[in-house]
Amino acid sequence: MKLSVDQLACKRYPDVHRVGVNKHSDVLELVKIGTVGWAGNSGFHALNLAVQFGAAKIILLGFDMTIAHGVHWHGKHPAGMNNPNERNVARWRRCIDAAAAPIAAMGIKVINASAISALANYPKMSLQEALEC
Repeated sequence: MKLSVDQLACKRYPDVHRVGVNKHSDVLELVKIGTVGWAGNSGFHALNLAVQFGAAKIILLGFDMTIAHGVHWHGKHPAGMNNPNERNVARWRRCIDAAAAPIAAMGIKVINASAISALANYPKMSLQEALEC
């Protein structure tokens, strides 16, 4: 399944389905299924969708939430595209860490298997350990 919050991507690629986004919300959307909270981060969107899809366990990979080692794993975006700054990643950390309590209250296990991560509210372990637990 291919999903995007970007209307143009969905028009250009007919196999990509549109996901609604509430750009005024930095919290999980748990009522309006198919719509996610914004939080300024696609990882937050994916986490929100996994919760809506009924996942029992979610493994976070690549959720470094810091620019200490570079702005992206793939390098900077070209001119005309935004690159994160410390203010952006601080917001991402705050929103994703704040989602831990409501997710846990739903009985969903979230494990942070990111090699490097500034998130504080999820148990941290290797990918192999996360897959085995």
